[in-house]
Amino acid sequence: MTKPERHAGCATARSSCGLRHFNESCAFVVRPSVTARSSIRGHRYPRVVGVITSPAEFDFAIRMNEPPDLFELRLDRLVRVIDRLENKISKLHAPVVITARHPMEGGANRLSQLQRHNLLARFLSRARYIDVELRSAPIFVSLLQQARRRNVRRIISVHHLKSTPSSSRLRAQARAAKTHGADFFKVATRTDTPMQLTRLIDFAVGSDVGIAVSAMGIGKLGTASRILLACCGSALVYVSLGRSEIEGQMSLDQVRALSFAALKR
Repeated sequence: MTKPERHAGCATARSSCGLRHFNESCAFVVRPSVTARSSIRGHRYPRVVGVITSPAEFDFAIRMNEPPDLFELRLDRLVRVIDRLENKISKLHAPVVITARHPMEGGANRLSQLQRHNLLARFLSRARYIDVELRSAPIFVSLLQQARRRNVRRIISVHHLKSTPSSSRLRAQARAAKTHGADFFKVATRTDTPMQLTRLIDFAVGSDVGIAVSAMGIGKLGTASRILLACCGSALVYVSLGRSEIEGQMSLDQVRALSFAALKR
């Protein structure tokens, strides 16, 4: 892509999304030689998180010569095989994020509150990060406190699977996450329309909530949202290691093919 084409693409993104603060850091997407080490809040470039949802993906992750920055273990999806995978975690060549997703936010196997708590507590010693939904944070207070004592970083997340709330509501949720001790606020919303995408990016770009934000879209414009939000300084970029069931989520290979290799440590 030529320089005029690149700037035209950035201008189109600003215009179509209605972004008031969009910056030119999106250039690294088409210029692999440029590393995106700065962002709207001064954070370093995003970390790439490979999501493990099955035994096959777990075994693939172990064999990777060039792993992503982090692996996320979806304990809710792995629960039926967790006993035989537990001793293999040390073979993963990247730090681990653990989560056991709430059923109302996309969690598998309809796990109860107690089952999810016990899974997270069981694997806390193996984790560098723990992800708990905002709705679960008041219930899992002791678990989050234990994570802090162990120097496990806390991600508090919300998943709006059917819509994208207003920027003001997302800011309120981010502030609530901070009160629960979050190091990161992770938000995934439905982005089927340009208006939904605009609201999500305006939140990510325009909101100074005092903690790192990882934002991503799901749906028809999910892929576009993830590229744009990475350009805007989203702290974590989640990718699939196999075939993703999440509309809009890119694979690790796709991210690297799009010159996001500049994001990889």
